[in-house]
Amino acid sequence: MKTFAATAVTLALLGAMPALAESTIISPNGSRPNAPGAADTFTGSVVVEPLYAPNDTTGNSGGHVTFAPGARSAWHTHPAGQVLIVTDGTGWVQEDGGERREIKPGDVVWTPPGVKHWHGATSTTGMRHIAITNMVDGRNVDWMEHVTDDQYNPR
Repeated sequence: MKTFAATAVTLALLGAMPALAESTIISPNGSRPNAPGAADTFTGSVVVEPLYAPNDTTGNSGGHVTFAPGARSAWHTHPAGQVLIVTDGTGWVQEDGGERREIKPGDVVWTPPGVKHWHGATSTTGMRHIAITNMVDGRNVDWMEHVTDDQYNPR
């Protein structure tokens, strides 16, 4: 009897929530123009597909970034950290002073606030990831110098 009563209450509450469904926003695929990765922040062929921007209730933004083989970000930090979710291919991520680490589809990478790092494709395989970055005072990234070829692919 308790299960039936709980189900009835749940259904009644769901029936009373049409305003929530009406406020849902769908941003259709293809409605957000892709952009090439800027030459001052990326090396190689990179395409950035914006997914969503911060709004009144969400203090982060998301993008799907495609790196061709050999492409990578410049060194950078995030004032409130970053999450990467690898969706395709094989890539590398490296913190300043640390070892270059391989990342593959399904891997989730958390970089804490202020940690200097870079990420991108391997030298032979492209890579795509979803990047989610939190905002602080209207910014989500602080770009630095490019990753040199020797840093990217040490011998």
